Amino acid sequence: MSEKTIITLPADETFAVAASAESVERAAEALRGNGFAVHIVDTAADARELVVESLPTDKAILASTSETLRLSGIQEDIDASGRFKSIRAEQADWDPRARGDDMRITRSAPDVVVGSVHAVTEDGRLVTASASGSQLASYVYGASRTVWVVGAQKVVADLDTALRRIETYTLPKEDVRAQHAYGKRSVVAKILINNREVVPQRSTVVLVREAIGF
Repeated sequence: MSEKTIITLPADETFAVAASAESVERAAEALRGNGFAVHIVDTAADARELVVESLPTDKAILASTSETLRLSGIQEDIDASGRFKSIRAEQADWDPRARGDDMRITRSAPDVVVGSVHAVTEDGRLVTASASGSQLASYVYGASRTVWVVGAQKVVADLDTALRRIETYTLPKEDVRAQHAYGKRSVVAKILINNREVVPQRSTVVLVREAIGF
């Protein structure tokens, strides 16, 4: 799809503004109460250092498709540095038409998945939207360990606001990205709401005080 044919939807840019320090702290406290490990860092560079230093070098790691991971450099660290057992790097020369099932299965159950979400509520819920659902299986259960890096602009008051953020801000932004990357429009086909983590030490949320991703 050429640049001239890119369709853009209006985006509510109020959702691009980082939440207050108080709002981030409330979300962090609620997340901890819901079973998530939480770190709060000042910058994307801080998040990058924290995440990369915490990842094992002997386990299969999936970096989800994420603007947050791309912009922070975490995706490049996982997939291109050679330091980690990156699933995407190992599958770079696989033909999806011939090995699509193998790709689906391995990416649904990595040892570790690193990604982001589209909203965090002040009562400690994580909300993720997806067109294909490709990242959701690992988020929910498939991965032994999950790490989410989340910019402060994604912290919202409640679930209703989280869903509105997805429809009015995240989708328009992702729609443009998808048209450039895949030549087709995006949709909100599936939504995951993580209310609680019941497996001790499984899930970590890294909240970044600055805005990053969408």
